[in-house]
Amino acid sequence: MSAVFERRLLARDRGAGLLQKFWQVPWPFVMLLSAVAAVGYVALYSAGGGPEAYASKHALRFGFCVVMMLCMGMVDIRVYARLAPLAYLGGVALLVLVALHGEVGKGAQRWINLGPLQLQPSEAMKIILVLALAAWFQRASWERVGNPVFLLPPLVLVLIPAGLIFKQPNLGTALITVMLGGAMFWAAGVRWWKFAVVLGGAALAAPLAYGHLKDYQRARITTFLDPESDPLGAGYNIIQSKIALGSGGMWGKGFMQGTQGHLNFLPEKQTDFIFTMIAEEFGLVGAMGTLAMLMLVVAFCLFVAMRCRHQFGRLLAIGLGTNYFLYVFVNVAMVTGSIPVGGVPLPLISHGGSAMLTVMAGFGLLISAWVHRDAEFGPARD
Repeated sequence: MSAVFERRLLARDRGAGLLQKFWQVPWPFVMLLSAVAAVGYVALYSAGGGPEAYASKHALRFGFCVVMMLCMGMVDIRVYARLAPLAYLGGVALLVLVALHGEVGKGAQRWINLGPLQLQPSEAMKIILVLALAAWFQRASWERVGNPVFLLPPLVLVLIPAGLIFKQPNLGTALITVMLGGAMFWAAGVRWWKFAVVLGGAALAAPLAYGHLKDYQRARITTFLDPESDPLGAGYNIIQSKIALGSGGMWGKGFMQGTQGHLNFLPEKQTDFIFTMIAEEFGLVGAMGTLAMLMLVVAFCLFVAMRCRHQFGRLLAIGLGTNYFLYVFVNVAMVTGSIPVGGVPLPLISHGGSAMLTVMAGFGLLISAWVHRDAEFGPARD
């Protein structure tokens, strides 16, 4: 009888703990994410000429991802720290599986077919990389971070997935993966001169790397420098995007009234160029309002980093915020012609399941870091 009574008490305590964690969830942040997804629903409704093509799927995916995110947020943050090495191995295994048996689309081998979902492991790998690097640096002392030998294993952790992603080929995501790794190194306290050495080496190797690019990747760079050189070919996308952006003016043409999008001049309007759809129909005001919401998401990540008492949570929040920022920066810079077109979606707004699933999983980790921001991880290792 006493054993049964103790089990009941333990179950009651666990239930009370989960309820307490549930109320600690940052609900304004959840509402912010819902607002961003609502912007995506409106844009995708317009892009598809109704809800059936893209918007309904977008709403269903987001609903599922919110439940997943909240469930992940209830898990103790230290569990994720312990599982980080296993998660990394699993992520690399998926990238190898893509290289061997992945689905081919638009000339690239990037997806694994899981029935109703086509998973893009390169998207998930960015979140896993943040998790793995946060776990590596979480208890390292300042002196240890300054030791170049200590930095070799995490450098390998970055280069392995970046190389596999580059071979798909997916140059844009590979570069984002490297930049994400660099942000984690910086947040962990790596000295600036080490970054200068790496950047100098990368600059010297750039001409050699250019020679190994695919023809379409070289065309993107050439088109970025001079879009009018091939207005009906490689330069078509960015020219049409700029026309749509400019035609929106201050207040836009109105919901479902965009000419470039609805007359099918604008390519990939539901994915890569969804921000252009928003700017054309809702103008500069709508575009800047959308950017403000996206930057609030990044700001909350930094807020969590400042409030966490443990290094793991701080690094995790900074990495997740950096990942989201890079999504937004690359997509917006791409559609405005500031950088070459690279096929990066606008998270929680563009159509597609892989990016939303992985971004929301990352926010599940972020919520766990917030809920368990006072967790004890032990002293730093010398």
